[in-house]
Amino acid sequence: MFRRKPSNTIDCLIGVSTSIEGNVHFKGGLRIDGKINGDVIAEPGQTSMLVISELARITGEVRGGHLVINGEIVGAVHSTELLELQPKARITGDVFYKTLEMHGGALVAGRLTHGDPAEVPVLKLAASNA
Repeated sequence: MFRRKPSNTIDCLIGVSTSIEGNVHFKGGLRIDGKINGDVIAEPGQTSMLVISELARITGEVRGGHLVINGEIVGAVHSTELLELQPKARITGDVFYKTLEMHGGALVAGRLTHGDPAEVPVLKLAASNA
């Protein structure tokens, strides 16, 4: 009766002839074909999908849940769910991911790190009953 919106839909498009100076915050799905000089950040705690086409260029940090990258990013990339690096992806910066899918041809000039550095690891000591 009531249908839930699929989590992989695109709600907004930043076109190829669009240039943005400043940060972009979004919820849901966003596709970028243009140029952004600033951070691109998904709403924390929400399902999000970000598609960066082969025509796109972002200079700044990128944060989101499901990221599909086929363009150029100069800055850190943080994916809390799935990070897909398509064949024309070019990243200059450190990459933090939960799950990674990297196609042949994709390039990363930086460190690939499983997990997010903001998460502090929890250390537990075993108790001795002796």
